[in-house]
Amino acid sequence: MRTDAEHAERMAKKKAAQDSKVAARDAEKGLVIVHTGKGKGKTTAALGMVLRAVGHDMRVGMVQFVKGAMTTGEAAVLARFPEVDFHAMGEGFTWNTQDRSRDIATARGAWDEVKRMIADPSYDLIVADELNIVLRYDYLPVDEVLEVLATKGAMTHVVITGRNAPEALIEAADLVTDMTQVKHPFREQGVKAQKGIEF
Repeated sequence: MRTDAEHAERMAKKKAAQDSKVAARDAEKGLVIVHTGKGKGKTTAALGMVLRAVGHDMRVGMVQFVKGAMTTGEAAVLARFPEVDFHAMGEGFTWNTQDRSRDIATARGAWDEVKRMIADPSYDLIVADELNIVLRYDYLPVDEVLEVLATKGAMTHVVITGRNAPEALIEAADLVTDMTQVKHPFREQGVKAQKGIEF
C-alpha cells in the first residue's frame, strides 16, 4: 500500500501530464455526436446533454422520430423549459404501424423539423432522437442527412441516437458512443418497460 506521500507524488505527476494534454487542446467546435448500439441509454445520455445545455443557458431543440405514440417522462419535464423546443413526432415502433408509406411520411416530417433547427443559428444543441432507426429502414437517405449536417453552424452541436447507426454517419461524426448491452431485465427476467426507466 502506498504512503500518503507516495500517493501525492504519483497524483502530482498525473496532474502535470493531464494539464499538459489539456493545454495543447484548445480548439472549440460544434460536434456531431452519435449514440448507438444495442444497449439501453442512448436517449437517456442525450437527455443528460439537454439538461447540461439548459444549465448553461443554451437553446436546445429535440425531435423524437419513433417516440410520440406514448406519453414519456421527458416530454412532461421538457415542456417546463422554454429554452427547449421539444417535438415527439413519431407514431411508435415500425412493427406497430405496419405502413411503410406512412412511416416514411412521418420520418420526413420529423426530419424537416430537424433541418429547420439546424438552419436556425439560435439553436446551440439539437437532438435527433432515434434518427438511426429511420435511417436503418431507409425512410430517409443517409446522404441527405450527411449533407444537412455539413451545413450546421460552426458551434452547433447535433446529437443523433438510435441503434444501428450507418457507417457513413459514424465516419462523419466527431464523437460516437456504442452502448453495449450486458444484461436487460426484459430479456432475462421478463420485466416490461417501466415508466421512469424506459419512458
